[in-house]
Amino acid sequence: MHAETGLLLTLAGAFGAAFLLGFLATKVKLPPLVGYLVAGILIGPQSPGFIADVSLAQQLAEIGVILLMFGVGLHFSPGDLKKVQRIVVPGAVLQMAMALTLGTGLALWWGWSPSESIVFGLCLFVASTVVVLRVLEDRGMLDSIDGRIAVGWLIVEDLGVVFALVLLPAVLGAMSGDGAGGSTMDLVQVIGLTVVKVVAFIVLMAMVGRRAVPWLLTHVARTGSRELFTLAVLAVSLGVAMGAAAVFGVSFALGAFVAGVVISESDLSYRAGADALPMQDAFAVLFFVSTGMLLDPQILVEQPGKLAATVGVIYLGNALWSAGLMILLRHPFGASLRLGAALGQIGEFSFIMAGLGVSLGVLSEEARSLVLAAALVTIVLNPLLFMGAEWVIARVSHYPALLDRLERQKAPRLIATDLWEAMPAGHVILVGYGRVGRTIGEAFQRVGIPFVAVESDRRVVDAMRTLGVTAVYGDATRPGILEHAHPRTARLLVVASPDPYHARRIIELVRAVNPDIDIVVRTHADVEQQLFEELGVSKALMGERELAFSMAYHSLRSAGCEDDRADDVIQMLRGGARMPTREFSSIMPPVART
Repeated sequence: MHAETGLLLTLAGAFGAAFLLGFLATKVKLPPLVGYLVAGILIGPQSPGFIADVSLAQQLAEIGVILLMFGVGLHFSPGDLKKVQRIVVPGAVLQMAMALTLGTGLALWWGWSPSESIVFGLCLFVASTVVVLRVLEDRGMLDSIDGRIAVGWLIVEDLGVVFALVLLPAVLGAMSGDGAGGSTMDLVQVIGLTVVKVVAFIVLMAMVGRRAVPWLLTHVARTGSRELFTLAVLAVSLGVAMGAAAVFGVSFALGAFVAGVVISESDLSYRAGADALPMQDAFAVLFFVSTGMLLDPQILVEQPGKLAATVGVIYLGNALWSAGLMILLRHPFGASLRLGAALGQIGEFSFIMAGLGVSLGVLSEEARSLVLAAALVTIVLNPLLFMGAEWVIARVSHYPALLDRLERQKAPRLIATDLWEAMPAGHVILVGYGRVGRTIGEAFQRVGIPFVAVESDRRVVDAMRTLGVTAVYGDATRPGILEHAHPRTARLLVVASPDPYHARRIIELVRAVNPDIDIVVRTHADVEQQLFEELGVSKALMGERELAFSMAYHSLRSAGCEDDRADDVIQMLRGGARMPTREFSSIMPPVART
């Protein structure tokens, strides 16, 4: 492999293999992440044939880690966490403590050093956010109260990982790698210094970054350039991560996480998340592939006992313990088992923790392979775990006395009160608030019909909110933007933007979550109108034609035609009635067809 083409070959091999294996994984109802890990194994040094550059892949994967943690911070909402804190905070903390204890104890029983055992336990105490969110979405639970509890649980786990990533290097450095080096006072001093640096960084970001970053993104957004905004988001996430590591000595992960939290407090977070998502997804795939490249498949054959024990710790400390805690915290039995099943695996943050342990010289390659293999096995078996949970729920439901005993104290109703929940079900989504959209919006306001407007011009959104219009800022075709308009509960979608390609994509996104929604769309050509009608759009209106009908009606009136006769003629034209002459458009010069 030539050095000058190593990067291209690594990217081509990683993306190509990830695409093929990820596609096959989805065909057999497995998360694509499984395919990405297997792709890494196939192009890694442990397999024959094409071998990608592991060092290059790991450097690219670092970008994936930064963007992944940036996305976690971007979607971190203290308000959402506060709504379910009575359940998720004690539950997640106790669950992480149990998994850490079991994993550390298992490693000590194997004869590993205390430092390696602790890091091994840390790798097993957090579930994959990617897998859990995908499971909740596939089962339609993401917007339910149980879904909110699961997301809150993940947030607490993610915060635990962030603190572990910050403190682990300092603690292990003070322990000198074997648990014997360094006095207790040295350990306290190192931890104290690390905490001071972290607090200083967070305070700086809270006082300066909280104002400077949204101010910068707001001015960039007002330029109207999508490319500049995307570059600004990437520059902020990568720049803050690198600056935090260079100046304050904290990890890339914490810097990126705090940068995301700073932006999350601004209404620009929707568009920032949508613009960063494609880059995040691409580099996250490289992260999973590079992780798979480090997995030695021989571990599945040479260490089946240790692998089975590691999987057992994950199931016991994450799945069963979480379900039991939820029942003890007075949550319904069925929802508790489903949450436990969702948490019964490990993923991306375990890979990050394992990689940090290896880089610090604490975790062996055998231990990392065990973590990676356990992640692969638990993710593959996660659908079966859900099937088992549903079977238990069905069996227990046949014993009402037992079910009443388990649910003798139901969980209190948790009422979410986020920004859009004031919008009643059956609202209208209005995409595009230009001259056409503004007129439609004013009509809705006059009759009191609730609607959410989605607009990509920042200045227009600011003006709308000043006037009390509920507005979402961002491109409706980008992932995540339309979700904030709650399409699942909307009764009507009005696409007032002029781009037919954008309109088709918006229709696809909304129809995917609400197949029965009525749709009104704006078009500019007969072909577009026919296409939208074939897509099942309730009404596709062509601007020029509506203008022609209006002008024809008023012309007929001015020429002396009676009102009823003028109405009949316009209705005939709307219905497609034609005079018995040749089609005019067939003989019209091309230059005049406007």
